[in-house]
Amino acid sequence: MSETMTISRRELLRQTACGFGYLALAGLCAEEAAANPLRPRPPHRTATAKRVIFLFMHGGPSHVDTFDYKPRLIERDGKTYPYETPPNLSKGTQPILMKSPWKFRQYGESGLWISDLFPHVGRHADDLCLLRGMHTNGQSHGQAVMKLHTGSESLVRPSLGSWVVYGLGSENNNLPGFVTICPPTAHGGVRNYGSAFLPAFYQGTALGSAGIPASKATIRYLDSQQRSPERQKRLLGYLQELNRGHLERAQNDAGIEGVIESYELAFRMQSAAPQVLDLSRETKETLELYGIHEKATENFGRQCLLARRFAEAGVRFIEVAYSNAGGAPWDQHGNLRKGHEQHARAVDKPIAGLLADLKARGLLDDTLVIWGGEFGRTPITQGKNGRDHNPQGYTMWLAGGGVKGGFSYGATDEFGYYAEDGKVHIHDLHATILYLLGLDHERLTYRYAGRDFRLTDIYGRIVHDIIA
Repeated sequence: MSETMTISRRELLRQTACGFGYLALAGLCAEEAAANPLRPRPPHRTATAKRVIFLFMHGGPSHVDTFDYKPRLIERDGKTYPYETPPNLSKGTQPILMKSPWKFRQYGESGLWISDLFPHVGRHADDLCLLRGMHTNGQSHGQAVMKLHTGSESLVRPSLGSWVVYGLGSENNNLPGFVTICPPTAHGGVRNYGSAFLPAFYQGTALGSAGIPASKATIRYLDSQQRSPERQKRLLGYLQELNRGHLERAQNDAGIEGVIESYELAFRMQSAAPQVLDLSRETKETLELYGIHEKATENFGRQCLLARRFAEAGVRFIEVAYSNAGGAPWDQHGNLRKGHEQHARAVDKPIAGLLADLKARGLLDDTLVIWGGEFGRTPITQGKNGRDHNPQGYTMWLAGGGVKGGFSYGATDEFGYYAEDGKVHIHDLHATILYLLGLDHERLTYRYAGRDFRLTDIYGRIVHDIIA
């Protein structure tokens, strides 16, 4: 036994004829656990969050219609915006102020103002930490979505989830550390959950994609109906032999190493992942909590319930995307009332269900939930009843994971156009997320092409005021 334990991982790969199946067993050994790149790693400091669930609202929901109450905008409805507007506004945008079609109400003991678009989420106001002074780079969806996910609007960089798993590893050796549920195919596509120059095994594993119903979304090639498990094992063992040969000739090529790691994880996932994906194990009450039996909420409800199951199973970073095959559903340049009502109805109950479920299971305290889009929308009109993109000021919110609940931080101006007080840039948000997970954004680096890279580049400040 001691001799076996001293064999290096790469030597084991070379010598094992049926490497794929045997390595799955070898993974139980301490040597394999120590060599596993997804093994849990200690944080830089004491963490308040162990995992992240990111609820991505693709298209940019309007903050002045959801979580940023602006009485002055109501008073000046139909009047000319009195200040200078930013450049690069879309065609048809006019400097005419437009009040929100929805009323705002105060919720919870905190009295946070939340729109009638989100009555279910509003009941969880005392768990929410509203960041009302958000701002970002990029007037277009492509730029802003990439900035949100990778910290760069133009260069290929590792995604937030990949950095988190690189820093902390996974809590479950049989599942990916990073899962993205129904991710968008537009505005960056796979780059939004890619690992870029980080080793390939830190990239996100996609469950379906935008436009595929969540009930049919699965991990590609998780189960083969055409080959028996024994035949799959032999085939994958042969592929691993080829990969090992390439690895030996290439002398430690990180890309090939990533392929080998991915195949090993894929084998282990064949038994672990189907159990997580099986919602038949949930009670009727839980399914109703997420709105899975209602037409409007069924799809996103499934995504949110899967997120809870992945979080419970030890996945470190889970993204749940509200997107569609056509692009960005929250992008209401026109028909604001119809569009925002439709999309809010689809996500409000499932998100509230997720928060309630996490809290009931004791998971919310160490799970950081993030909600938001790539930017907000203008307080001035586009056409008769739409709003243009607004990266100058908008709202995102956090819950759990060590942030203050029932708390509002930062503010836009009186009309909701520009972030003015408590400004939080995307780099600051990333730095704070890493801090809550116990990671120092300045120390979490990876050397590539002769320099040390990090998620926040040379920027980022931790927003200590929102931490409980």
